[in-house]
Amino acid sequence: MRSADVSVILPAFRAEATIRRALASVAAQTLRPKEVVVIDDGSSDRTADEARAMAGALGSITLRVFRQDHAGPGAARNRALREATGTFVAFLDADDEWLPAKIARSIAFLTEDLVLVAHDGIIVSADGAQSLNACAQRFVEHRDPFVTLYRKGFIDTCSVVARRDTVIAVGGFDESLPNAQDFDLWLKMLAQPGNRFLVFAEALVRYHLTPGSVMSHVDRRLACCLTIAGRYIPALKARPGAVLASVIFRGLAIHHEAAVAHWGRGRLFNALRVLLSAPLHLLGLTLDTLLPNRDVPARKPILAAAWLWIVFAATAYLVQFRGLIDPILRALGIA
Repeated sequence: MRSADVSVILPAFRAEATIRRALASVAAQTLRPKEVVVIDDGSSDRTADEARAMAGALGSITLRVFRQDHAGPGAARNRALREATGTFVAFLDADDEWLPAKIARSIAFLTEDLVLVAHDGIIVSADGAQSLNACAQRFVEHRDPFVTLYRKGFIDTCSVVARRDTVIAVGGFDESLPNAQDFDLWLKMLAQPGNRFLVFAEALVRYHLTPGSVMSHVDRRLACCLTIAGRYIPALKARPGAVLASVIFRGLAIHHEAAVAHWGRGRLFNALRVLLSAPLHLLGLTLDTLLPNRDVPARKPILAAAWLWIVFAATAYLVQFRGLIDPILRALGIA
């Protein structure tokens, strides 16, 4: 069977119930990777043992399992990157699975002028319902895919195959971020001049939603995404287009995502709190865009203009998401 110079990066934490499924999907690849690097991130269960038990099923694919004290998924992925030997790295989480053609199709699209490729995925809810995550549609929405990536964050980690040297050159995953380290890494890689990427329209991964997944940490994710939104304003300024519009769009999207997540879990007051915090956070992002140096003499007029912009943006925000806000206000007896 054919093989590719690909190292699979697989962090795992308390994943004894799912890691065999993830590794079985690697073994089923039509184009086999050279190795799988599993990092057991301080699990208290049999995660490492379950991973090692799959060595026979992987056949010619080298399985390397390492244990470390619990440090989070970013640190686990960075450890795997240091241990990996492949020219390319493919990311897989211990509770997800690839479809058999994932690596073959990714390598087919990964031409010399691209630093990473990604693709669509299938989201599997706890009740087994499946839905398409159409990332490739967002890739073509703007003439500069980096701008759309900043606005909508449409690259899913388990769909990525990237050049290992490029990942390492930008410092890998930011371990200081407890959430959204993957989104930060893609922006960091693609903000570099000349670094290009592609997202193609084939669903080649299944994401299994679980109550303990990192996506369930709503407030923590909101804070991290706000940090990342401010971090890449200079990269936006180096590209054509309306920078402030992209920044405000991203800020609105972050708060909408968090409010919907809280609302879906029945956290009414948390959803309202997120919505009410949006104007303040949008003001901060606006100031970071218009006035990166807060001590310049022009601070006062720019601050006034920023406040006017925030009032406008907040009004647009309330109108756009009225369908979400109205039920909250009615439940509180306000509307």
